[in-house]
This record gives sequence, C-alpha cells and structure tokens, in this order.
Amino acid sequence: MRISFLPLFLLALPLLEIAGFVVVGRQVGALATVGLVLASSIAGALLLRHQGFGVMTRIRAEMDAGRDPSGQLAHGAMIVLAAILLIIPGFITDIIGLLLFLPPIRDLAWRALKGRVVLATNFSTGGFRGRQRDKTIDLDDGDYSREDDFKRGPDHNSPWRRLKDD
Repeated sequence: MRISFLPLFLLALPLLEIAGFVVVGRQVGALATVGLVLASSIAGALLLRHQGFGVMTRIRAEMDAGRDPSGQLAHGAMIVLAAILLIIPGFITDIIGLLLFLPPIRDLAWRALKGRVVLATNFSTGGFRGRQRDKTIDLDDGDYSREDDFKRGPDHNSPWRRLKDD
C-alpha cells in the first residue's frame, strides 16, 4: 500500500511555519521578523514579474523554432509556484520558493516529473505555424452591406465566392 506524504506535509506545514516564526523572532526580534516576511512577499512578486517574462520569451523562441516547449512551460509553472510560495508568509515556504527560482533545481524537478506529464500535441511535425496571409481579402466600407444581401440575394462575383473557387 502506497502512502502519500503530501497531505501529512500540508497539515504539518502551518505548525512548522509557526515554529519557524518563533525561532527567527527570538534571534532577530519581532519587528525584524515581520520585515523579513514582508520583504519575501515583495521579492516574490518582483521575481515573478522579472523571470516570468524571460520564460515567456524562451517559450515563444522554442515554439518559433518548432521545438517542444514543454520544458520551458514547466519552468514557467515552477516560477509561478515559487512566487506563490514566497508571497505566502513563512520561512519554510520561502526557502522552497527560493530554491525553485534556481534553474538547476527546476531542471532537476522537471526531469523527475517529465515521465508523469502527458503531451497533448506533437511538436516534431514542425510546431506551430503562422496562418497563411495570402488569402486575405480587404474590403472597404462600400464593398459590403447587409441590406444589399437581403434585397438582391447572393452576389456570385463577390470576393468571398471567388475564394472558394481558387
């Protein structure tokens, strides 16, 4: 029988965080402890903004090159999780969050989780392709009106009809 330790950890985490507050509060004082908690929350928000944009550009570069962006997507998800852990008050969550901001730790976590992730698409066939722009029809305001359709019926010389025949 396999037992998951995650529920037990989630139940024990608040108690561990309170113990961390007590230990740090004794060493540096109550006001400094509150300052550290606020500083870690601000740092989490700033790091999310800075590193999040970097991950988004790397994801776009992977997709433009036709490669699998799943690793970069996983890095992005771990950065969001790291920022949330930094924003949550507590020193244990801050330590885990700071570790997740380090790329080697994210690579290690991705290697451990890669086998459990199922890809919904195949990027080996060329990745995402831009839509074709050579079939775009640009109409002016006088080229189309709904009232004309109801009075005359369909126009067989319409550019929309010619598009189907090509």
